[in-house]
Amino acid sequence: MLSVVLALVGLVIGFGTNSVISKKRMGSAEEGAKKELEKAKKEAVKLVEEAKEEANRSVEESKKEEHSRRKELQEIEQRLVTREENLDKKLDDLDKRSEKIRASEDDIEKLKNEIREIRVKQQEKLEKIAKLTKADAAQKLMEMTERDIRHDLTGLISKLQNEARENAEEQAGLIITTAMERMSSEVTAERTITSVKLEDEEMKGRIIGKEGRNIQALQKATGVDIMVDDTPGYIVLSSFDPVRREVARQTIEMLMKDGRIHPGRIEEVVEKAQKNVEKDVVRAGEDAAREVGVIGIPKEILHLLGELKYRTSYGQNVLKHSTEMAHLAGIIAEEVGANVKITKYSALVHDLGKALTHKMEGKHHHISGEILRKYGAPEEVALAAEQHHDDMEATSTEALIIRVVDAISASRPGARNISAENFVERMKDLENVANSFKGIEKSYAISAGREVRIFVKPGEIDDLSAIKLARDIATKIESTMQYPGTIKVNVIRETRAVEFAK
Repeated sequence: MLSVVLALVGLVIGFGTNSVISKKRMGSAEEGAKKELEKAKKEAVKLVEEAKEEANRSVEESKKEEHSRRKELQEIEQRLVTREENLDKKLDDLDKRSEKIRASEDDIEKLKNEIREIRVKQQEKLEKIAKLTKADAAQKLMEMTERDIRHDLTGLISKLQNEARENAEEQAGLIITTAMERMSSEVTAERTITSVKLEDEEMKGRIIGKEGRNIQALQKATGVDIMVDDTPGYIVLSSFDPVRREVARQTIEMLMKDGRIHPGRIEEVVEKAQKNVEKDVVRAGEDAAREVGVIGIPKEILHLLGELKYRTSYGQNVLKHSTEMAHLAGIIAEEVGANVKITKYSALVHDLGKALTHKMEGKHHHISGEILRKYGAPEEVALAAEQHHDDMEATSTEALIIRVVDAISASRPGARNISAENFVERMKDLENVANSFKGIEKSYAISAGREVRIFVKPGEIDDLSAIKLARDIATKIESTMQYPGTIKVNVIRETRAVEFAK
């Protein structure tokens, strides 16, 4: 019991002690909190005062900036007002000046009218004194002047023509010679092979076949006329299409080499030969374009260009002629400042129409222009190719260059084979052109057609008329004849005085 009492007493004492300690702790905590609160209040008051001061400073600065801006705006406004006043003054001055100018113009116009009236009166008086109108006086003055200086004019015209001709010939000769020196090409002419040599008479019979079946199959498959008996030991192929003729040639050579000749085999070999020729055509066109350095040519144009490999003109291979022209044209274009790319392109394709002359109507250079436009070649190229002959006027420097190099390539020794009959006919045509003019006594084509010498009747043709006649004859030759190089027109007027002493 005592222990229980003691335990209770201990509990009471412990509880009381704990309560006292807790109260002391709470008192000290409240005091600390009060101190912190007082401290926070003081800091808050301090911060508020600082914020007020900062705000006051910002307000003062804003007021100062606003004042300065207002002052700047007032100054700008004042300057604008001043400028406006100055402009108004200038406009007023201009109005006053324009009024003065108008008044001056009116005065000037009045003076002009007075001067015109004075001139008319003076002219009327002069006409009365001279008994001639103004038109009659001018006509008489012109006649007198022409009569006085006619001889001088003749000499001056002749001198100027000679100087221009000498300078032009010297410059042109220098450019052409330079181009020809830099260009090396084959000289001998080429002929298309139109015949195939037979090995023996047995092969001839096998090609003809029983009752002519083989040769008929060949002609049907190739579209070429085949003549066996015309030339001993040879088969002659005849066709206006050079590509077909080449297909027939390769077909016959492959058949003779293989030995199996019958209609079924002929069809197979013709198809194979056509593929081979097609490859050769495409390769020839690409090689030609690559050789002269022209890129971007459409495939259709390249194909037609390759077909020119099997086409000749007066014994000259047309594709070689075109590549040679492209090289020469590029050199001359560089010398005279023309477009080198357009010139070389035009020279390469200028005879493209010759691949189609057996299929289309018209002159080959006109066909060339149509085909080039159809397949998308530049218009400058089509025009230059179309204008490379004299029946059309050359409208560009490139077209003139194509004409020149075409004549150079065609007229060089060995390039073309011209028969004696054609030469004689051209000489006669040259003389006939000269004789077609009035006042011609006689004419001679000399120097292998490079010069035509014309003697005129001195009573009908004077010196000035002789100069004009030479120009007219040269123009007619250019427009009606085709010839390589140039032709000199030499008009000779001779006056002879004959008297007899008795």
